[in-house]
Amino acid sequence: MTIDPVNFAAILAMGVLTYMTRILGFLIADRLPKSGPVRVALDALPPAVLVAVIAPIVMSGPIEAVAGLAVLVLALRLPLIATVVAGVATAALLRLAFL
Repeated sequence: MTIDPVNFAAILAMGVLTYMTRILGFLIADRLPKSGPVRVALDALPPAVLVAVIAPIVMSGPIEAVAGLAVLVLALRLPLIATVVAGVATAALLRLAFL
């Protein structure tokens, strides 16, 4: 077995970059503001990412649209993780009932 130096260098560089991105999060976390508009934006980031992930799925069919509406209503009352679990359960039950 031979090791191509270019491929080895690429794999090594990818490993170093992956490790640096993980370490960078820990280094930056202490310097982030504890209040103010940046904190508000960072707190809104997880729900925004979740909406960006599920929005195309909600638009894909009627069952998914109903489940998305249920999640929207539940999100006003429940914490994020409970909303996600309820949304997945709603979509699964609706698919089971109508398939």
